Amino acid sequence: MIRIALLILLVVFFAMNMGASGVAPSFAAAYGGKLIRRKSIFLLFGIFVVIGALALGRNVSLTLGKNLLPKEFLNFDTALVIILAASLSLFLANLLKIPQSTSQVTVGAITGAGLYFKHLYWHTLLVKIIPLWIILPLASYLLTFFLYRIIYPPKHNNLHIYERLFLHEKRVKITAIVVSCYVAFAIGSNNVANAVGPLFGAGIIGIIPGLLAVSPLFGLGALALGKGPMDTAGKEIVPLGVFSSTLVSFVTASLLLVASTMGIPQSLVQLNICSIFAVSSLKNGHRSTLDHHMTRKTFFIWAITPLIAVFISYFSLVLFLGKVLR
Repeated sequence: MIRIALLILLVVFFAMNMGASGVAPSFAAAYGGKLIRRKSIFLLFGIFVVIGALALGRNVSLTLGKNLLPKEFLNFDTALVIILAASLSLFLANLLKIPQSTSQVTVGAITGAGLYFKHLYWHTLLVKIIPLWIILPLASYLLTFFLYRIIYPPKHNNLHIYERLFLHEKRVKITAIVVSCYVAFAIGSNNVANAVGPLFGAGIIGIIPGLLAVSPLFGLGALALGKGPMDTAGKEIVPLGVFSSTLVSFVTASLLLVASTMGIPQSLVQLNICSIFAVSSLKNGHRSTLDHHMTRKTFFIWAITPLIAVFISYFSLVLFLGKVLR
């Protein structure tokens, strides 16, 4: 009974922290552009995460529940450890006010369990998942850079675009908010599976009931813990205007949906921040963006938190099971 209560608490804690981390790439662009109030953000974010999870969350749940760790090793205790390790790693990033990848800390936690049991589907990790972790953030940066360069800086041959944006300013703002909801939908399609996948793999809950139970917790987490990461993404790196906020949101959500349809747990946070870096590079230059203290801090946290998840997962299993497998 105590173990079940602990698992429930950990799932709630993990999902709320995912919501806090996810609201930043979902609505920070619109928030940084001062298009919407914070209270409205949390409500819309929660609604569209639920819709995205129920519509497209199955594929990633299957990957995390079946295709990384053999089923015979994914039991109640292992699921408990995986969610514990991922939760603590993500909570660390949130305390440091750095939006972090829920997918990478979850995969890191599963990898730690696989290293402990000496059974891991390396092909899924090294051939399918990690290459897309590199390709998609790079694609986010390049797509945003080349698309945004069409209108920035203002010059004679693109002034007609500014005229149209100015004439339809209200529509542009509405579009930006709609696209932010599109991002929340994409988060639901991918990131809710980080909690549901291990539970499904351990036979604790079915995919659809799991998605339905976990996804509302994202909105609650965004409300309780999301202000810091949202401020970091939307204001401290580079202030975003109406058009740039819409472009950032659309590019990152579209790339995440590509990953979701492929069943790949992918970091929307990193897609989003790389897109914001592209805007900053055009406005402030590549060197200024890379030298910014928040840029360096962001990359550092991105690098260490998945490794922390591996470490916590591995040594938690050593502690709980009382031995190191040889």
